[in-house]
Amino acid sequence: MTAILKVDTIQDTSGNNIINESSDTITIGASGDTISIPSGATIANSGTATGFGKLLQVVTATDSSARFTNSTSFVTGSNTLAVNITPSATSSKVFVIVNTTAYNNVSGKSMYLSIYRDSSDLGNGSSGMINSYDTDTSGQRTIGQPTSMSVLDSPSSTSQLTYQVYVKTDSGGEIYFNYANIKASITAFEIAG
Repeated sequence: MTAILKVDTIQDTSGNNIINESSDTITIGASGDTISIPSGATIANSGTATGFGKLLQVVTATDSSARFTNSTSFVTGSNTLAVNITPSATSSKVFVIVNTTAYNNVSGKSMYLSIYRDSSDLGNGSSGMINSYDTDTSGQRTIGQPTSMSVLDSPSSTSQLTYQVYVKTDSGGEIYFNYANIKASITAFEIAG
């Protein structure tokens, strides 16, 4: 036997609305109320949930292998130092942060680093996000330069995106990346728009 209860509003004994339906919107409780989910209970979502917070997902990757290049155009710094993220809405933003070490081994030359989304440079195109000029004339290169960069991206996409570090150097130089096998990291955060 199936029973159907048809109402627009359910109230408590004081006449306060507990559940109200209007124009296909169901409101539970009122401003200032606390809705409690008992321990062991589960809320399952098979639709779209909004308004539950701004940080929607986090993905990260690391690389502890030293890399180098003498390329004068931007190339992948490390295939391992890349993250794939699929935004849940076109309004989402993606915050990406990178930490590593790098240096250029020729005095008077520069190293350039940038964050790419797929094939798009999120830096300024020619100098990327970091341009470090090497003024050391001693010829000694023993310490990697700590390097950090970040970007808040608005990809307007719900397709899988790849964020990755790209590097290049001036002609005659050579950039060392993840110097001395120090662990580098890249982390992407999806933030609700």
